[in-house]
Amino acid sequence: MSTPRPFRILGIQQIAIGGPDKQRLKSLWVDVLGLEVKGRFVSERENVDEDICALGRGPSAVEVDLMQPLDPERKPAVHATPLNHVGLWVDDLPKAVEWMTSHGVRFAPGGIRKGAAGHDICFIHPKGSDEFPVGGEGVLIELVQAPPEVVAALG
Repeated sequence: MSTPRPFRILGIQQIAIGGPDKQRLKSLWVDVLGLEVKGRFVSERENVDEDICALGRGPSAVEVDLMQPLDPERKPAVHATPLNHVGLWVDDLPKAVEWMTSHGVRFAPGGIRKGAAGHDICFIHPKGSDEFPVGGEGVLIELVQAPPEVVAALG
């Protein structure tokens, strides 16, 4: 890369796991492993019903989203890939997107927007294209704007 990065990736913000029935996911992640359900997010547009769990505490806690589709026949199919996506904290999301785009990274449609947990987010597409050849090589990657307390703790 010819220019220095104007941003830093600080750590893992979340992992999102999909299945046809989130109750089965909760049997492992909540009942057996002991994660705490912190919230719920439902979106018709994103075809998702998810429980938002926490692994750890404080600014370094990792969110574990347990997702099932509202309609298994519709897209996006949040259950089709069990490891749906990985979220990464970034200290300056707009600068990261601008720099990555100029370096050939392909982003999924939707741009920067509010995510389920209230942070600004965007997604690196799992596949590159002719115009933007750098993608997640099969993995959807969410970039999440880190709030000040996370930047202070992890930066």
